[in-house]
Amino acid sequence: MTDTPLRRGWTTGACATAATKAALTRLWGGSWPEAVTIRLPKGETPSFAVAHRAEGDGWAEAGIVKDAGDDPDVTHGAMIVARVAGSQGGVIFRAGEGVGTVTKPGLPIPPGEPAINPVPRAMMDEVVAELASEHGRAPDVEITISVPGGAALAAKTWNPRLGIEGGLSILGTTGIVRPFSCAAWIASIHRGIDVARASGQAHVAGCTGATSERAVQARYGLPDHAMLDMGDFAGGMLKYLRRHPVERITIGGGIGKLAKLAQGAGDLHSGRSQVDLGRLAEWAGDARVQGANTALEALTLAPHLADIVGREAAAAALRLLRPETPVRLGVVVVARDGTILAEAEA
Repeated sequence: MTDTPLRRGWTTGACATAATKAALTRLWGGSWPEAVTIRLPKGETPSFAVAHRAEGDGWAEAGIVKDAGDDPDVTHGAMIVARVAGSQGGVIFRAGEGVGTVTKPGLPIPPGEPAINPVPRAMMDEVVAELASEHGRAPDVEITISVPGGAALAAKTWNPRLGIEGGLSILGTTGIVRPFSCAAWIASIHRGIDVARASGQAHVAGCTGATSERAVQARYGLPDHAMLDMGDFAGGMLKYLRRHPVERITIGGGIGKLAKLAQGAGDLHSGRSQVDLGRLAEWAGDARVQGANTALEALTLAPHLADIVGREAAAAALRLLRPETPVRLGVVVVARDGTILAEAEA
């Protein structure tokens, strides 16, 4: 049996950005591209084939078929469509067929807005600004994102529980879908620890995502080879560190993922662990927290939760690591904008 590397894919946010670029190229440039290249947050420049084209008076739309690589993503093979038209000022986002609308607080997008997350919005903003400059246009564009069949797909996600109604969310912080294989991902964490140890790196960090990784790396001035691609696998990382310790490990993440770690979960994936809002309410001493929609909303109700979750997550991580392991362990709680909310050590 060969050990074939799993193929990466692209997020709905990356596909929506590529579709926006293709449609806007037609609207402003006069010709349809066969493919478009976009720049992802970490600098990669993938190319996307344009699979759907349509146009009318004052608008154009393009579609990209989402390729999730070897990840069993519910949106793999879905068509991500962007329709662009002129706006009265600035970039305006709309939810088309199959894209949800936020109805509850506690998410990074306020109620009433299309469920298009901040990083995909920023990527599309960048495309609008780039093409506006290239074609001598004002960057005034209405972008409607659609996913035909998206409402049915959304029923297989956590969106209904989160108050996202009518369809899917347009997601992604890096633009890249990493193939979900626990064994493969944990093996890559192990290799990262091995490399750090072999190079004499005394302080390493494992983070849940790109935003927390940037914040933690900047906070401690860590080199790239000290940054472990932990993702949701805090337990897998800590168990390996039991047998292959370094002097210091820092775990970084947002309030939701770290709340799950604080409550004893080693796997922080949304499909395999959930935040216990009742326990957060007990920790915060605030009954309102139990009625929150998400950990992010709980934090808005009780801002001191960041410190509590940081301390509890550090203690829980130390239990997973085992207190006798000679490792100094810390936790950094990071906001969605990269601000450090709390730091704790166990």
